[in-house]
Amino acid sequence: MRIGTRTLATACAVMLLCSPLPGRKKKEDITQTLELPRDLPSVTTADLRRAVFRVTPLSPKGLLSAQTKDAVRALLKSSPGETIVRIRAFVAGSGDLRRVPQIVSEIFTDRKLALPAVSVVQAGGLPLSGAQVLLESISTSRKNPTAPAGILLVPAQLAETPELADHVAPLAKQALDQFDRAVAKGGGSEVLRVTCYASSLADAGAVSSMIAARYPQAAMALVQPKREHTSSTVSCEGIAKLAAPVNGVQFVKDGGIVVGAAVSAPLAALTGTLVAYGYEDRNARVAFDRMNKVLEPAKASWKSVVEVRFYPLAASIVKQIGRVRGDFLDRGNLPSISMTPMEGLPSIDASFGMDAIAIVQ
Repeated sequence: MRIGTRTLATACAVMLLCSPLPGRKKKEDITQTLELPRDLPSVTTADLRRAVFRVTPLSPKGLLSAQTKDAVRALLKSSPGETIVRIRAFVAGSGDLRRVPQIVSEIFTDRKLALPAVSVVQAGGLPLSGAQVLLESISTSRKNPTAPAGILLVPAQLAETPELADHVAPLAKQALDQFDRAVAKGGGSEVLRVTCYASSLADAGAVSSMIAARYPQAAMALVQPKREHTSSTVSCEGIAKLAAPVNGVQFVKDGGIVVGAAVSAPLAALTGTLVAYGYEDRNARVAFDRMNKVLEPAKASWKSVVEVRFYPLAASIVKQIGRVRGDFLDRGNLPSISMTPMEGLPSIDASFGMDAIAIVQ
């Protein structure tokens, strides 16, 4: 076939017009590189005198991932101008606990925000049918200090009876009375956050109303730590403002038992969940050693810990923690210690989890 000169010239012109100029990519070759979610820090630092405490509302809509995204967004919306330094997540149901820190990282990375430390535990239940996640947060305000004199960390105050019962409101009253005594003993004033763990949520409405009536300005959380219990229990832990500053840190005792850690020190390190693997004392010691390594970059250590919360999965682990912790904590000057058995942790091989607050040296 013969091609005319005019036809060939036209074809060449079309090819020249369609070809990209030197140094310019085709439109379809230009791609956008998305920033990958970052690993969450094991520890963050904050001035607790500027701390703000929040708890996200419960929602029954969607599965764990959807509820977590909604909760994180609600948290950010309620914290404008603040830096969120730690999140504790209580997850109910059969969802994968590892999705919670992943979602936190994705949303914070997308918004170019500093990442918080995240603590995640599996609870037996939450006081709303269909709710799968509850978030507690600590953020720092750039405005005037929220607790100028410092804060009082109150460990879980336990009320218990051997008889199993659905209605635990009387136990809740006992636990809150003990909590109030600890706050008064430690020189606390306004309560900023209260977290109560109840063996049954049958009368969750009455217990929640009781907490709200006592501490109307406090962030409040109610959680069933395990699905099955061998006794009826309610324990309540929390944080209050100090009425007057102390010299750095002061541990408050009542009858020889530590009922609070008063903290006026300027800077603290806050960790996420650190998990112990295995069921022997040596496995627990490895976890305690790892906590020191986590705290070291923040210039803190077990010696400067003011609060530690343990999440054992079995009664035998509670005894194990009691045996091992003496090798790491000052027996004569113990910090605020909460021991709350939980339903699960992010790893199926875990025996217990822990998170801590330590003073930066």
